[in-house]
Amino acid sequence: MQQPVSVWVRDPRIRKNDFWHAYIDYEICLHTDSVCFTKKISCVRRRYSEFVWLRQKLQKNSLLMIQLPELPPKNPFFCLNNAQQIAERIAGLQKFLEQILQSPLLLSDSCLHLFLQSELSVSKMEACASGKTHYSVAQAVQHCGRRRFLSEGDLQKDLCISCESDSDSSECRDQDPRVKDVAINKKESTASFDLMGTSQEETLSCSSGSD
Repeated sequence: MQQPVSVWVRDPRIRKNDFWHAYIDYEICLHTDSVCFTKKISCVRRRYSEFVWLRQKLQKNSLLMIQLPELPPKNPFFCLNNAQQIAERIAGLQKFLEQILQSPLLLSDSCLHLFLQSELSVSKMEACASGKTHYSVAQAVQHCGRRRFLSEGDLQKDLCISCESDSDSSECRDQDPRVKDVAINKKESTASFDLMGTSQEETLSCSSGSD
């Protein structure tokens, strides 16, 4: 009997790349007793484009043996300030994860575990899943979320794990100084949340959002 895996997509937050470009990422929380996961509780943040990457990798790695569920469609008119559109996307993303977590074949995919339980960027996940990093998938998963418990000295050492000293080290989401929260207030219910911002954020138009 397959052990249950509970997953929630919630807490949408607007992130700014610069004055004109912004996107929304979402918190993914997972709780399970499944032997497929070495880490039983985790929370990470992912944006829509990373979900798209995950689906493509799972489809490719499964050798087309199964038909993956669809993601909520990309909306060219998606508005960062439209609560209904955001709620619909959250529901679609959660349904997608719930369905793929029911497949034993997909549960064995390293890309899925890195997506759900690591803080690595897409390029880092690709490299780790291909065995091209000095840390394993299990190490990347166990490292996730440890920053809050580390001393400053230990933190500097651990940064070498999540952000390799290569040309694309700026991709580590925690080191990018351009990314700032501009909406942080959210009730736990995915049906009711409140996106708030400063006066500068209010200048962002619906068309400025990206995935």
